[in-house]
Amino acid sequence: MQAIRVETATPDRWSDVVAAFGGRASAPGSCWCQRFRTHDQPSNRDELHREIEAADVPVGLVAYVDGSPAGWSRVVPRATLPGVTGNRALRRLLDDDPVAWWVTCFAVRRGHRGAGVGTALLVAAVEHARRHGASVLEGHPVDVTRLRAAKVSGSAVFTGTLAMFEAAGFHEIGRTYPSRPVMRVDLAGTRASDLCRA
Repeated sequence: MQAIRVETATPDRWSDVVAAFGGRASAPGSCWCQRFRTHDQPSNRDELHREIEAADVPVGLVAYVDGSPAGWSRVVPRATLPGVTGNRALRRLLDDDPVAWWVTCFAVRRGHRGAGVGTALLVAAVEHARRHGASVLEGHPVDVTRLRAAKVSGSAVFTGTLAMFEAAGFHEIGRTYPSRPVMRVDLAGTRASDLCRA
């Protein structure tokens, strides 16, 4: 079994963040985890680099498999994500909580998908949010059992899967669409070791 380690995305780990994005790393205009944000940088890659350099609290996590970068996830206060806070379907399900955090996305390198990297990132995201005073951590994954496609591409589940969130101890609070649950874990009094059941 491969050893998975997760670290915060600090400026000295920028090259590892780039490597974690795999094939997309050569395209500065691809998402680079900016889907729910706005910025004025020349490219999404430049903005993520700027964020990581400027952040007092790291905006994401990097997963390593046997020491090599294998995945990335953004975990930040929900209030910093206009694409979440301004979404009408999400707003009707979410509490007005200024210290709620949100996990927006997962990028796992092709050779490491299905090996637990996404779940390891999510469990670490819970601990990261809790350590920085979050009341809850939420996300908007995909329930792949409710999709019509026989095969689901990695890009279709960039927000994670329902199975990952359930394995990390999240519970469903509602759905914006039959295949899109909103998941939450309450962080008062929890530890990362209490959360992962998989």
